[in-house]
Amino acid sequence: MAKQSPKKLCDSTPVKLKADPTADDFAKLAWAIAHPARVQIVRLLIGREACVCGEIVDQLPLAQSTVSQHLKILKESGLIQGEVDGPKVCYCINAERLKQLKALVAGL
Repeated sequence: MAKQSPKKLCDSTPVKLKADPTADDFAKLAWAIAHPARVQIVRLLIGREACVCGEIVDQLPLAQSTVSQHLKILKESGLIQGEVDGPKVCYCINAERLKQLKALVAGL
């Protein structure tokens, strides 16, 4: 019985990527949710109108300083917003930014 040549798994045709003006923004948003704690924070805030930092800390098995760092990353991405209310910071989801993230993921 003659051996059959193995099928090629990869196409060796050169590929040229088109410029993608959304790639940087997508990467920034993907980085923001690239940690399980940040995913949990986003899910928590989606289900609430607003939440102070201490309430978020109470929901996670992490130190306050660690939660604050995660909140900072999410805020820098624009996924959440934070408003100072006296000694507390009240966070909420940025619905428009979340919508953008969903659209970018759906367009993959």
